[in-house]
Amino acid sequence: MKEGINMSKYGLVGEKLGHSLSPTIHENIFKNIEKNGEYSLYEIPRDEKIVETMLKKGVEGFNVTIPYKEKVINELDFISEEAEKIGAVNLVQIKSGKSYGYNSDYYGVIKMFEKHNIILKNKRCYILGSGGAAKSVIVALYDLGAKEIVVVTRDVVKKRRELINRFKKIEVISYEDIIGGDIIINTTPIGMYPNIDSSPVTEDIIKRFDIAVDVIYNPKKTKFLLLAEKNGLKCVNGITMLVEQAIKSEKLWQGVEIEDKVGDKIEKIIENILEEKK
Repeated sequence: MKEGINMSKYGLVGEKLGHSLSPTIHENIFKNIEKNGEYSLYEIPRDEKIVETMLKKGVEGFNVTIPYKEKVINELDFISEEAEKIGAVNLVQIKSGKSYGYNSDYYGVIKMFEKHNIILKNKRCYILGSGGAAKSVIVALYDLGAKEIVVVTRDVVKKRRELINRFKKIEVISYEDIIGGDIIINTTPIGMYPNIDSSPVTEDIIKRFDIAVDVIYNPKKTKFLLLAEKNGLKCVNGITMLVEQAIKSEKLWQGVEIEDKVGDKIEKIIENILEEKK
């Protein structure tokens, strides 16, 4: 992509960004929609004002990751309905000096279910973990018509109070109390590279479901998904969610539609990168 005067600036804001795949994903989106943009990593100290800093840098839009998805809310001029429900923002647009916050993880989750033909209506869904990713999944499941949403956590008392106040019609249980259902979704980091020999639940628990989803994308098949595959469950990893939340960001920033085939193409690129890193 040629650099020039009109190159728009975007990026990812976080504290420690390490080897983020976000620049690769967004650069490939730019190529596919013929946009002259750059996407950079911005590591910002905790005592710095995020929106103010990005305005000074001339950034038109940015994504937000740990630990700033909640902190940034108080700095914004506007927050979308889904971000308000979730209680976290990971997508910001700067327009005419004003800042607008959204949650693209929510859209990534919905697109993931759509692309993998998973019907949520009237399904019993168990979510492993109770952090930010879990909250995006809860709101997406609600909006897709899930019949029952059960959050599984190690800190039942604290999380029950926090989550039921925010989401009302959900159950919060411990890992020992998992009965079984239609879909089990891992939103914990257990099994993520380099700790690939761990699963958040045992094979015996996995067998009680029909579909297993892991929001982890590295490795492509976590131990959790390998156990699910072994027992005949339909399996979905987090690559689609990762790519689609980035595409949602660019749709908003650029004001354009982006065809599904762009996401499919970028997913293959990310899969190849992850294979090479093994």
